[in-house]
Amino acid sequence: MFRIIFAALTALLLASIVCPQSQNSSRRAHSDDDAPLFSEYRGVHIGMSATEARAKLGKPQSSGDDQDFYVINEHETIQVAYDNAQKVTAVSVDFMNGSTDVPTAKAVLGQDVPPKADGSAYQMIRYPHAGYWVSWSRTAGSTPIITVTIQKIP
Repeated sequence: MFRIIFAALTALLLASIVCPQSQNSSRRAHSDDDAPLFSEYRGVHIGMSATEARAKLGKPQSSGDDQDFYVINEHETIQVAYDNAQKVTAVSVDFMNGSTDVPTAKAVLGQDVPPKADGSAYQMIRYPHAGYWVSWSRTAGSTPIITVTIQKIP
């Protein structure tokens, strides 16, 4: 009996070594090598100059050397952060209640994000080859805010 169990365990071990695709079948929807689905917003992306970002988004509500804040309408705001070289390091968009064209988690991350008991949700995926991460979150409550953020990995 011991020999049969030992032989079965050995066969399973060898199968897992020889058949690596069985290990790959349980990978996440996005691996670190995959390209992000959400890489820019309104034409603004990581690495572009502040001048280019401002040309795409127009005049900010408030502006500084390291960040601009835009109020698109009463339902959408955008924050753009810059490094010392005046290159975009982050883009964060808030969609308030009543906003149209709010991207779903699946559209941003390629997967649904299960809500917590209070209705809030959050997921971040790192894309090391692209040099940044992407997140999608929703606040709790009857008037949730959806936030989509793209940020350079330091």
